[in-house]
Amino acid sequence: MRACKKCMRVVEGDTCPVCGGRTSQYWSGYLAVIDPENSKIAQKMGMKTPGEFALKVR
Repeated sequence: MRACKKCMRVVEGDTCPVCGGRTSQYWSGYLAVIDPENSKIAQKMGMKTPGEFALKVR
């Protein structure tokens, strides 16, 4: 698993299928967002779509 450097989404592969950004194998933390409209953490991090995200990407 890799994380996108641009949108922080956890994906497989070298390019993010959502935003087209490059991915990194160096990431930490894991956040699963189911309902971004009612999640204060998702709102604070600027996540507008449900999915799996990394908290920190290098």
